[in-house]
Amino acid sequence: MPTLTDEAIEHLETKMAFLDHANAVLSDIVSRQQRDIDTLRDRLSALAALVQSARDPDPTPGPLADERPPHY
Repeated sequence: MPTLTDEAIEHLETKMAFLDHANAVLSDIVSRQQRDIDTLRDRLSALAALVQSARDPDPTPGPLADERPPHY
């Protein structure tokens, strides 16, 4: 079985440190993207509700006495 030289071990340790760092960076990015997705979903739901309420006429209009005539 071949033995690893000090240089080979150092190379593997360097590569491992790089991969650990890359993994941490990517994890942070994925976490931020998930927060952004959640925020966008909430905004989309609010927008959809606003559009739906604008489409649906109010089934219970207020009394006519409370409305201003068109010439005001």
